[in-house]
Amino acid sequence: MLLLTAALLFTGCRNNSGTADAFGTFEATEVIISSETNGRILRLDVPEGSEIEKGTEIALIDTTMFHLQKDEINAGMKSVRTRIANIDSQNEILKQQIVNLNVDFARIKKLLKDDAATKKQYDDLNGQLEVLKKQIAANNTQKSSVTAELSVFESKKALLDEQISRSIVRSPLTGTVIAKYAEAGELTTAGKPLVKMADLSIVKLKVYVSGAQLGDLRTGGECTVRIDDGRRGYKSFPATISYVSDKAEFTPRIIQTKEERVTLVYAVTISVNNDGSIKSGMPGEAIF
Repeated sequence: MLLLTAALLFTGCRNNSGTADAFGTFEATEVIISSETNGRILRLDVPEGSEIEKGTEIALIDTTMFHLQKDEINAGMKSVRTRIANIDSQNEILKQQIVNLNVDFARIKKLLKDDAATKKQYDDLNGQLEVLKKQIAANNTQKSSVTAELSVFESKKALLDEQISRSIVRSPLTGTVIAKYAEAGELTTAGKPLVKMADLSIVKLKVYVSGAQLGDLRTGGECTVRIDDGRRGYKSFPATISYVSDKAEFTPRIIQTKEERVTLVYAVTISVNNDGSIKSGMPGEAIF
C-alpha cells in the first residue's frame, strides 16, 4: 500500500510539473549598426559576445578629409571676417567725415544768414553730406552680401562637424555584440553594417495557442516560462504576456503534420527578464 501510494503521488507530481501549455522560440531585439560615413575604419575593437553599454564607442571612421575641408572653410571664414572689418572701418571714417561736415554745415548756415557765405558753399556742403551717406549705404549693402557668404561658410562647417561626429559609431542600446561584419583597416561606406547587437536583458517568447486557451489570456497577465536545464530538468522564469493576437491564423509551417498545419491558432508574445541563461533562438515553454 505504501509503495502504491508513493507511486501515485510521484505520477501526479510529474504530470503537473511536466505539462506546458505552449511552446515557442525566444527572440531578442536585434539591431544592425552601420557606418554613416565613408572611409577607412581606424578602430573597431569590440569582440563578439562582449557586453556594451548604450553610447559606448564601437568604431571610428577616418575623418582626415573632413578636417582638411574644415581647415579650408576656417580660412575662408577668416577672409570674410577681415572684409567685414574693413567695411566697418570705412564706415567709421565716413561717419567721422559726416560729423566734421555737419560742423561746417552749421557754420555755413549761420554765415549765410549774415550774408557772409554764399548759397553755393551751402549747397556744396549739403552735397558732400549726401555723398557720404550714400557711401555708407553702399558699404552696408556690401556688408550684407559678405555676411551672407559667412553664413554659407558656417553652414558648411556645421555640416562637416556633424559628419565628423557621425564618424564615431556609438551603440544605440545596451546589449551584446552577436555578430561582427568588419575589421579595423577595412574601407566602409555609409549604410554598410559593422556589427549586430541584441538586447538580451529582456527576451520574448513567441508561442501559439488554441482558441480554447485564448479565453484565459490577457495582455499584462503573468505566466511562467521555462527552458531545459540539463540533468536538473527545467529552469523557470516569471514572465508577462505582452501581446495577444486578436486574429486567428493557421499553424506555422514549422509544424510538420498535415492535421496540425490546418489548425487555427493565435499568436502570443511573452516578455521575460533574462539573467543570461536565455539565448536568441532557444526553444522555450510557457505555462499559463
